[in-house]
Amino acid sequence: MSTGTREIAIYGAGGFGREIACLIRKINEANPSEGQWKLIGFFDDGVPVGTRNAYGEVLGGIDILNAFPRQLGVVVAIATPAVLLSLPEKIKNPNIYFPNLIAPDVVFFDPVSISVGRGNVVGWGSRISCNVSLGDFNIAVGSLSVGHDSQIGNGNAMFPETRISGGCQIGDGNFFGMRSAVLQYVKIGNNTRIGAGSFVVRKTKDGFLYTGNPARKTEL
Repeated sequence: MSTGTREIAIYGAGGFGREIACLIRKINEANPSEGQWKLIGFFDDGVPVGTRNAYGEVLGGIDILNAFPRQLGVVVAIATPAVLLSLPEKIKNPNIYFPNLIAPDVVFFDPVSISVGRGNVVGWGSRISCNVSLGDFNIAVGSLSVGHDSQIGNGNAMFPETRISGGCQIGDGNFFGMRSAVLQYVKIGNNTRIGAGSFVVRKTKDGFLYTGNPARKTEL
């Protein structure tokens, strides 16, 4: 028997927002006996109110969301580290909360040893090992792999097939391009960009772009 319906909205009405709408639908289908998410629409400051796509319409921007009159889950669907870090701080409405959205096929090797904050999206085909911590407002678009004993901070955007090896320490606001990899026990601080297909083999410095195999730094 269902435990009830919870309303949810997506912040960001672009392509990734539509992907999140699909993910919400699949989560509901995979858990028919649990509480279902009811998608009420999108919030977006750059798209006119009433604009529709296949999954709903834009209800407004940050001002409308901050005046929303009832409890509402919100997922941030903008895979930009600066937005992932700054946008939640602008949402002051006590009715708003930030659930984690986990694709139905995500594998957690040892769930009791894993800690997950709030507002995270973990996409299809991801694998999370044991003794892993994941902070707040991280987006793993799909097929993320995280090794044992790794720690990931807040507001990181990890594009498809990102590989974080065992024992890594990842800070805040980092960008990981598609098929990038971090070797075991490497530390990545804050505001670092890892290019697509790049392999990080040693500690990085904050605020730089790293590309290649092995990855080398350049100015952002």
